[in-house]
Amino acid sequence: MPKISVVDMTGKSVGKIDLNDAIFGIEPNAVVMHMAVVNYLANRRQGTQSTLTRTEVSGGGKKPWRQKGTGHARQGSTRAPQWRHGGIVHAPKPRDYSYSLNKKVRRLALLSALSDKVATGNMIVLDELKMEEYKTKTVVACLNAIGAGKKSLIVLDSNNPFAVKSIANIAGAKSAQVNTINTYDIINADTLIMVKGAVEKLEEVYA
Repeated sequence: MPKISVVDMTGKSVGKIDLNDAIFGIEPNAVVMHMAVVNYLANRRQGTQSTLTRTEVSGGGKKPWRQKGTGHARQGSTRAPQWRHGGIVHAPKPRDYSYSLNKKVRRLALLSALSDKVATGNMIVLDELKMEEYKTKTVVACLNAIGAGKKSLIVLDSNNPFAVKSIANIAGAKSAQVNTINTYDIINADTLIMVKGAVEKLEEVYA
């Protein structure tokens, strides 16, 4: 069972916590994590791209020249794809790129990402993130004190609007609730910072 130090907002160690092997100590599955990341990015695509085919561009009603006897190749319309201002071949149209993954695959990917952060030493457990006002400076000082990387994911144990909005002002920092974390955000962050209460909630759900 992996152990990890718990630090306060000044970076001082205030104890240790045992992490559940079933969540933070499994062998990371790189293939499943890749599947989860590709799925997340595909689901984020708007799919609003749209260009015009030869049937949709304006003009081209008249045949440019007669069929035979000109020495030119035969042409039926000036809006064919090979012409300037012509339509696009196999034009992209609005579509839905989203698809779903098996629940077990999503779960394994999430646990693999969490275990990988612990194994590589890129996870920090914070005793609490106490915020009683909107103060970005307080969060910045905390991140510097605990040695967070340029990109940090801060997982909160409760919905604290002061913390959420203060974190949102920091470039590279992102906050999430226990029930909204995903594999992509964990992998994309240099440092995973979890409030102690969030670790306990996560173990209640997944252990």
